[in-house]
Amino acid sequence: MLRLQGAESELRQDLLTVEEPLEVRIGGQAVAVLMRTPCDDFDLVAGFLYTEGMIRRPQDLGALSYCPTAQPPNLENVVEVRLSEGVDFDLERFRRNFYATSSCGICGKASIEAIRAQAPVLVGDFCLHRAVLYTLDEKLRQAQAVFARTGSLHAAALFDLEGELLVLREDVGRHNAVDKVVGSFVRAGRPLPDRAVLMVSGRASFEIVQKALMAGIALVAAVSAPSTLAVELARESGMTLVGFLRGQGANVYSGEARLIA
Repeated sequence: MLRLQGAESELRQDLLTVEEPLEVRIGGQAVAVLMRTPCDDFDLVAGFLYTEGMIRRPQDLGALSYCPTAQPPNLENVVEVRLSEGVDFDLERFRRNFYATSSCGICGKASIEAIRAQAPVLVGDFCLHRAVLYTLDEKLRQAQAVFARTGSLHAAALFDLEGELLVLREDVGRHNAVDKVVGSFVRAGRPLPDRAVLMVSGRASFEIVQKALMAGIALVAAVSAPSTLAVELARESGMTLVGFLRGQGANVYSGEARLIA
């Protein structure tokens, strides 16, 4: 690449983030194509299935594998999903639901009501000390190994109420990073902790709040601002949503009762 500095220019090598499509198939049928950073692919798919409502419990997921019939250069760009015995999948129903509730589809009151209808009720009987909250942005940055080398990846992390890091994932898309975090629990067969904090780099979009809600996460914090629709969904669902979390300051857009001095 050509590096410009004032009136000077120099040819240099640069380290870039990889972005490739990942096709998700269930029963041989393509259900989604996710643009992602190739890493933790099975976590990504498991989390995507969970946050989009295709599976409701970790036990619903049978097995994940790369498609054995894929051809180069797509050997690891197609994932086959096998659901557990007795778990039904209606592709047309999923497509209708997906386009009604994802950030790619209808946005507004109809979307929020559709999401709330299938999302779990959030736990309200816990509090997070502000002193713990104020440590999370720095802990997130310190744990971002790939971002430190490329400067181009988003991250999502789940912390407990003492500020201990439970899991962190990186991806070119912050919504993918959230799915990878959720999927790490799904693949391990463990329920997500309902008294924890989801921290994301960048802004808190509608899709981030949607995925957190579907995963039963009641407290979401972001380094930057939320969108109007993200705030509306958080307020409607009883979620605590924090933006501009940087050092000893933050903006609380909903659910302030969970944060104590």
